[in-house]
Amino acid sequence: MKWKNRNLRELAHLVCGDPAPDGVTYFRYRSSSYLTEFFEDCDLDFVHDGSTRWSWVADRLTDVLAQPQVSPTIPPDSFIRIIRALLDRADTQPGDPTREKALSKLNAVLAREGWEAFYDELMIGQLRHLATNTVAQIANPHRPMTSAELVRKEQLTAYLNSCSEDQLIEDVLLPLFRQLGFHRVTAAGHKDKALEYGKDIWMKYTLPTLHVIYFGIQVKKGKLDSSGVSKAGSANIAEIYNQVHMMLGHEIFDSELSRRVLVDHAFIVAGGEITKQARNWIGNKLDAAKRSQIMFMDREDIINLYTVTNLALPKSTGTPSPSDDTFDLDIPF
Repeated sequence: MKWKNRNLRELAHLVCGDPAPDGVTYFRYRSSSYLTEFFEDCDLDFVHDGSTRWSWVADRLTDVLAQPQVSPTIPPDSFIRIIRALLDRADTQPGDPTREKALSKLNAVLAREGWEAFYDELMIGQLRHLATNTVAQIANPHRPMTSAELVRKEQLTAYLNSCSEDQLIEDVLLPLFRQLGFHRVTAAGHKDKALEYGKDIWMKYTLPTLHVIYFGIQVKKGKLDSSGVSKAGSANIAEIYNQVHMMLGHEIFDSELSRRVLVDHAFIVAGGEITKQARNWIGNKLDAAKRSQIMFMDREDIINLYTVTNLALPKSTGTPSPSDDTFDLDIPF
């Protein structure tokens, strides 16, 4: 990420807490030692060298923005931590008890670079990419979760126990993959079961090099097993594996490019558990092929990703529909 010098200077003044021309500031004033402390709180080892504060901070922000980023719509993790520290609710100033004025001042700078800051439901400062509406998150699903995240995890688990397969797709998977940076994510054709191995139903992801790769997703709400006769609510992993291969071999039409393309990668997504035997079976198949074209996720993966990306929980909508136990080629996007 490369910002204009003007915006870097203004953001640096906010970090320093320097008064505006009218003598008012809504940010905590930070002297030399407190600037060092601020960056330490952001897990950065920057130590102020005694030079002009705002100029030094602007240089450090430039260093942070030069760090690697996951995608063009997600800034470096260190920058996200800086924004969160800058919006800490404990740093309220006279005349701004809710920090709304501080948020407005910060957004006046961020908007010129295509970003917007806001407070989430836990009153933690977050950063949103305006063009794609993607919320920038330090999303490590394997880190220890906070008590609030554990509560959200339990609520999402309860929802997955009662939702239908269509609700799993519409209310959980589509928002999740959009938040993770995929685009053109649609599930049209799932409800009417009129899928032709993924035709016109797909999603794509733009690499930092601007190359585009296409993904398909095969979804089952229940458990995936490897038994010869699956029980109600379960599906055989071999059947899904074969259908995913059919999906990979079927062309889709990309209207943005006006040409047909093939799906590059496929996800097998289970709203329930993928049993140990099923994992071993598909693991052996993928290892024998020496390919990473097919990937799989189970309920725990979905819940962890959904929780750490801080998406709004879906509303409870009752019991599954009677068609959930039918086996279809679900959502190759």
